[in-house]
Amino acid sequence: MAELETPVLTIEQIPEPENLRTVIDSMLAIPHLSPVNIFNEFAAPAPEPSQLGGDDLGEAGIFQIDADEKLYSLTIYADHRRLAVDPFVAAQILVAKAVRRLICYGAEPVSMSTFLNHVEFASPIAQEMVIAAKLGLDAAAQTFNLKSSQRKIHYDYSTGNGFVPPTLIVSLFGKLKDRDQVMTQRFKTKGDNILLVGRSHNDVFASEYLDHYHEIKDWPLMHFNLSGEGRLGVAMKELISRDLVVSAAPVGIGGLFFSLLRSSLPNNLGFDITTDAEIRSDAFLFGESMGRYIVTVTEEKENEFVDFLFERKIPVMTLGHVTKGEIRIDDQSFGFIDKGVVSEMED
Repeated sequence: MAELETPVLTIEQIPEPENLRTVIDSMLAIPHLSPVNIFNEFAAPAPEPSQLGGDDLGEAGIFQIDADEKLYSLTIYADHRRLAVDPFVAAQILVAKAVRRLICYGAEPVSMSTFLNHVEFASPIAQEMVIAAKLGLDAAAQTFNLKSSQRKIHYDYSTGNGFVPPTLIVSLFGKLKDRDQVMTQRFKTKGDNILLVGRSHNDVFASEYLDHYHEIKDWPLMHFNLSGEGRLGVAMKELISRDLVVSAAPVGIGGLFFSLLRSSLPNNLGFDITTDAEIRSDAFLFGESMGRYIVTVTEEKENEFVDFLFERKIPVMTLGHVTKGEIRIDDQSFGFIDKGVVSEMED
């Protein structure tokens, strides 16, 4: 008897929630998404809400070395679950995420170090994964013009507590031309326009939303296009260099909603946005498809910003604007940013 193929998961199989507030409440309880977790990206190095935001250089992970006047930036990403699904694409995704982060600091990504840990030396499957991951890293390095400064594999797949899944760690190093190029993710001023650069998709795969809210643990990878990431990164760097950007943040863990929340919290500002009518609201707000940036621009520079992207055929959508503290989605209030946390949502 022929072996039956495993059905491919589609978004049509994922129930669309009737109440977005229920989703948000549920996901706010996830430790690495919760704004009260002082170790994640929501917070500054200290737990006091008054310290959120702080100095731009500190917020952006930008530093100087001794008396060197040049500015540098560093970011680190790791993954093991996506690596098990498709190591070739997962390796590219990890590098692309790190590149987007450095670009949103205002930095030019220069080099990367990669570490593949917990690999079983005697396993043919593990060796195939290593080869696929290496090819994915090479493809990403070529697309983003990165030098590979170091690459190591550690064959330590088990400990006294049992099996440890293979984990890929990517560390990216970047340079900034000058201090004026420093960019941060935090919203700066009420009334600034919020734009989404890059294309959204009806896609919730490999997301915190699918994993925790729907409790679906086996999924394909989210939408990803390596060449598109390269084009988008070049455009974003040029927009920042032309001083057309007030703040920039990659759409990352938790999707668009939580990326907006991370930008709102430091200055206790909020956002009023409209979702894309052609995409499911849960996919638009909580999906983690790659290749998207949240950008704020002043009203005076919005036309120049949009024209630049249109000329290069890069998708851009006006989401809405920065508010004094209220969170609004499609004309519905979802509460307020209050001293670094999200206040109780209104009925």
